Amino acid sequence: MALGLTACGGDSDSGDSKTIKLVAADYGDKASNASKVYWAEVKKEFEAANKGYKVDVQVINWNEIDKSVKNMIQAGDEPDLLQTGGYADKVADDLLYKADEVLSRETRDNLIPSFAKAGEVDGTQYGIPWVSSSRVMFYNKAVLKKAGVKNPPKTWDELADAAKKIKDKKAADTPYALPLGPEETQGETMMWELGNGGGYTDADGKYTLDSAKNVETFEWLKTNLVKPGLTYPNPASTDRKTAFADFAAGKVGMLNGHPSLIQMAKEGKVDYGVAPIPGKTGPLDSTLGVADWMMAFKDGGAEKEGVKKFLDFTYSKKMLAFDEMYNLMPVTKDALKQMTDSGKHKDLEPFFQVLPNAKFYPLGDTSWDVVSAEMKKTGGKAVSDDPKQVLGDLQKKAESAAADAK
Repeated sequence: MALGLTACGGDSDSGDSKTIKLVAADYGDKASNASKVYWAEVKKEFEAANKGYKVDVQVINWNEIDKSVKNMIQAGDEPDLLQTGGYADKVADDLLYKADEVLSRETRDNLIPSFAKAGEVDGTQYGIPWVSSSRVMFYNKAVLKKAGVKNPPKTWDELADAAKKIKDKKAADTPYALPLGPEETQGETMMWELGNGGGYTDADGKYTLDSAKNVETFEWLKTNLVKPGLTYPNPASTDRKTAFADFAAGKVGMLNGHPSLIQMAKEGKVDYGVAPIPGKTGPLDSTLGVADWMMAFKDGGAEKEGVKKFLDFTYSKKMLAFDEMYNLMPVTKDALKQMTDSGKHKDLEPFFQVLPNAKFYPLGDTSWDVVSAEMKKTGGKAVSDDPKQVLGDLQKKAESAAADAK
């Protein structure tokens, strides 16, 4: 989803306290739905409604935004607002306003509680949820039919059996897509570990990356999907975008996906179905929930009151437009009601259903960004090398990162 570094509108004089500097991630995959299109409209409407204020927006692709923001911070040129994937590392460096300092009570009360809570560090909210998504299993109906699979699998063994039938009948190039490449290793990993009662942390918030259940999960994947050739030859180097594109091209039988895959499948004319993600003994009770975040920097150039005005305006008037632009899940109560009542989002209903019980990454742990980055580098090797050793190495790095963050 990278369109390169782009900017839209606004004054470049971020030293003006009436100019709000916003840096945002690009969710688009083509010019017509580039995020700068959305933000240009927000800027235009906000400036018209709030005379004297200016909004300076820079939209940066996902592959570059973390590095770009890090450079801004190091140069002492923090934006006033940042919309991206994580916030906790900024809290650790004491860079952010608390959410209640830059959001009105009305705006805070409009946030869906589970997402507002996921924005907390040590009981205080800093991360302001922007969009959310949950995960389900997608399957190609024609592929399953050709393979003689009557119902989507509910358990791991049923999934492996269905994948074997797809391979035997040559119904798809890749029976089950398992993307454990660096784009989103941590997401695919967590979905599988949840299916075996595992996960990233224990009840006390301590990392458990190499727990017996997690090792067992990867042993199963290695033995039952990777070695028999029922997925990609090297999952550790296969990214989610490749898996999604292959599914939209009719080359994949089954995979875990989020709402943006719906439109891709439709454009590829794939007759798809969705089902709860299979677990070891049955469908997942709790699927993976993901949120992206907005955050406000204390040392940005704009006055706090202007930042608050802009956030209240955007969250009360423009959230539905963003959610519908990308077919993503809302984080505000009013947008959720509008999307569920309108009848226009039947394709999202399976995602709405699983969202309330979704499990999140340990977002409030200030070491999570470091741990996540390490998982992206080496986590996928757990289905080709020794899972116990790969996960054990990650556990040591996680414990070290957690100690450094204290």
